Amino acid sequence: MDFFIEKETRAFRIVMDMLDCPMREAQRYIDKQRLFCEDRVVTNKSALLTGKMSLVIFKPNTKGLKPIFQSEKIAFFDKPSGMLVHPKNRNSAYTLTDEVKHHFGLEANIAHRIDKETSGLVLAAKDRKTEIDLKDMFQKKLIKKSYLAIVKGRVRDQIFIDEPIALNRDYRSVKIKVKIDKNGKKAQTIIKPKRYFHDLDATLVEAIPLTGRQHQIRVHLFHVKHPIIGDPIYGRSFEEAEAYLDGKLSLDERIAVTGSDRLLLHAYSIELEYINRFRIVSKETFSKLRVYDTILDTIF
Repeated sequence: MDFFIEKETRAFRIVMDMLDCPMREAQRYIDKQRLFCEDRVVTNKSALLTGKMSLVIFKPNTKGLKPIFQSEKIAFFDKPSGMLVHPKNRNSAYTLTDEVKHHFGLEANIAHRIDKETSGLVLAAKDRKTEIDLKDMFQKKLIKKSYLAIVKGRVRDQIFIDEPIALNRDYRSVKIKVKIDKNGKKAQTIIKPKRYFHDLDATLVEAIPLTGRQHQIRVHLFHVKHPIIGDPIYGRSFEEAEAYLDGKLSLDERIAVTGSDRLLLHAYSIELEYINRFRIVSKETFSKLRVYDTILDTIF
C-alpha cells in the first residue's frame, strides 16, 4: 500500500489511520518493519514522518498445505524441507506463515522456528494470546520436541552432549552461524541410535534437544564427529559452504560434497499440555532419499 503524507505525523498514528486499528497493533506493524518512508524502513514508532510512505500488508498465499492436526487454539503442520517458516524480507514469496494465516487469519502465527532445510512438525497458534503462551512455554522448556537425523558413521550407544553454544562472530573465516564455545549459552542434546546402514556407514538417530539454541542439533552432532548427512554448512570447507550460500552449488555437486540433496534432519514429535495434553508425531518420514549413490527408503 503506497500513499503520501503531507503533514508530519507520528509513525504509529499513520498505521492506525491507514488500517483503522488500535495503537498496539500499529506498533506491532512497525516492529515487524512493515512501514517504509521514502523507501527506508521505519523503526521508531513515534517518529514524525512526511512524504512517500509504503505499508506492507500481509496477504497470505496458499499452495494447499494443511495442518495435520488442530484443536481450538493450536495447529500442527508438517513442513517440507526447503520451505521457510517465516518471511526473510518483503520479497519472500511463500512461507509456512502464508499457510498458517490462510487457514486461521492474520492473528495466527507460528510459535517457534525450524531451519529451512529441516522438515517436519511446526506448532502454530491461532490467536495472539495463544502465541504468547506457547512462546513462554518454549522458554520454560514445557514443550518437548524430538528429531530424526541420519548421520555419518556408526553411533553405537546413547550420547549426552553438554556443550555450550555461542554465535560465530567471524563469519569471514568460517561460514557457520554458531560454534561450541565455553563462554556460550548452555546447550544439551540426547542422541539415541535407531538403525545403522552398513553400506552407507550412516546411522539413523533420534535427537532430543533439552535446550533450544539455534542450529543446536547440527553443531552438536558435528562436534561429536557424526555430522548430519546433507548439511552444507557444518563440516564443510569455507569454499563449499560459501558456494552453497551463494546458490552456486549444483544438485550433483551438493550430493557429492554432503552426501544428500537436503539436510537429513526431521522434526519428528512435539509434546505439550495446553488446555489438553498432546503428543503429535509427524506423518512424514525419510523416504526414498538419495544418499550418496543409494536410494534410501527409511521407515521409522
